[in-house]
Amino acid sequence: MACQWRAMEDLYQDGLIKAIGVSNFEQPQLEKLLASAKVLPVVDQIETHPYFQQGTMHALLHDLNIRHEAWGPLGQGKSDVLTNPVLAEIAQAHHKSTAQVILRWHLQRGEIVIPKSIHQDRIEQNIDVFDFALTAADMAKIAGLDKNQRGSADPQDNAWLEKSTTMA
Repeated sequence: MACQWRAMEDLYQDGLIKAIGVSNFEQPQLEKLLASAKVLPVVDQIETHPYFQQGTMHALLHDLNIRHEAWGPLGQGKSDVLTNPVLAEIAQAHHKSTAQVILRWHLQRGEIVIPKSIHQDRIEQNIDVFDFALTAADMAKIAGLDKNQRGSADPQDNAWLEKSTTMA
């Protein structure tokens, strides 16, 4: 990792790139990187959604002044987050879809959120989240949904890491 990061820092120092970020770095990986980095990452893209809220990482990234980008912000379609009754109730109260409520929740937490969709109506809906705000009660209800439930592989799983970093 150090060699690749050093190469990115060189590109940054030479003005060839404007920022450097990381993906799926959790506290141990960040600590290892920060121990020798000359340039701090601007962003860490980590899996985050109402069922996997990453509270500790969210706070750590905030403290380190590293932006938190939500990866899989709508639960990747692997859970019932889009049909969750609590989220549906909040959505109904704001005359929005459940997805819009989730995206707004990410924004109010200060996260970068870039939802994926190939459907025009969903793309339009995804941008229509700036005309309302979730209340403190709404935010508390959503906080209560955290199950610490990943939808994808754990970046701390050594077998997955080994497999994902091979060029086969």
